[in-house]
Amino acid sequence: MDSIMNKLRNLDAYPKINEDFYSRTLSGGVITLASSIVMLLLFISELRLYLHAVTETKLVVDTSRGETLRINFDVIFPALPCSILSLDAMDISGEQHLDVKHDIIKKRLDSHGNVIESRQEGIGAPKIEKPLQRHGGRLDHNETYCGSCFGAEMSDEDCCNSCEDVREAYRKKGWALSNPDLIDQCKREGFLQRIKDEEGEGCNIYGFLEVNKVAGNFHFAPGKSFQQSGVHVHDLLAFQKDSFNISHKINRLSFGDFFPGVVNPLDSVQWIQQTPSGMYQYFIKVVPTVYTDLSGHTIQSNQFSVTEHFRNAELGHLQSLPGVFFFYDLSPIKVTFTEEHISFLHFLTNMCAIVGGVFTVSGILDSFVYHGQRAIKKKMELGKFS
Repeated sequence: MDSIMNKLRNLDAYPKINEDFYSRTLSGGVITLASSIVMLLLFISELRLYLHAVTETKLVVDTSRGETLRINFDVIFPALPCSILSLDAMDISGEQHLDVKHDIIKKRLDSHGNVIESRQEGIGAPKIEKPLQRHGGRLDHNETYCGSCFGAEMSDEDCCNSCEDVREAYRKKGWALSNPDLIDQCKREGFLQRIKDEEGEGCNIYGFLEVNKVAGNFHFAPGKSFQQSGVHVHDLLAFQKDSFNISHKINRLSFGDFFPGVVNPLDSVQWIQQTPSGMYQYFIKVVPTVYTDLSGHTIQSNQFSVTEHFRNAELGHLQSLPGVFFFYDLSPIKVTFTEEHISFLHFLTNMCAIVGGVFTVSGILDSFVYHGQRAIKKKMELGKFS
């Protein structure tokens, strides 16, 4: 038994020295204090990393199919009234959403940016007194009102009971409404007068769009849109204006849900128009993103980068439609963010590395200082004797 204990004693890699042989120095005390402070700071830093989650980033190929893309927006047009502002969305698959109104809210703004009290949806309020019937006569008290669509009816049963109905029927036909005062419904509702009354007002439009997850665009522009010879155009004749100020401020624009750390480069971006009219274009590259938190909850969202371009309107140039256009394309690469905690063994390994590393470096430094002091002291003593 004693021989086994002796063998174990011989394996001791940390032989003990009698305290009588210790030589304590001032420099050693300073180095010990400094190394203790360094170890404490590194310990606190490592502990914070251990207690807080870290985010691991990976790039993978996006193999998802058949999904939709949610576009959230909040845009202010300080010089474009809500009554003439419309929102359209279309994509390369051929799907179109013209004059979108669902999930969209418009707020009328005065010249100072204050919200004006909301009015009834549509242009004006229809007056019921003897409107023109589809057959050409005036409405009698015992008749049901069915207004004419002025040649834009799709069938004999179609009725256009408001100016908005007539404009929509014209849009479906691909016709422009050149003079609203010739339309009984628009004349009764005061379409042009309402536009004149709203002159100088602005509009805050916000909400969201659900579109196919393919390349496409959405845009804010004056007038109703329609297809003419395969070209997307807007009916601007009805407003009897030569130019439109499309100055705008983007309060918020995002693709998908919010997740921690997301940066939307167009938030709070503002642009002031200097020329009479034109088209402002944003070219956006959307990067699909998946964020997974510590609890395992997954957020399917997107990030994006953007470049901008302004095109002056030219006479007879259909592509220079006044408005703000957002052209987006999707990246084939998906970014995944995963929150995770550092394991306790990893934390313990780092702590051992900190303690051992600082202890070793401080020992080397102390030895260098101690032997340096002794060498200088010996030289000084030899100088005295000589």
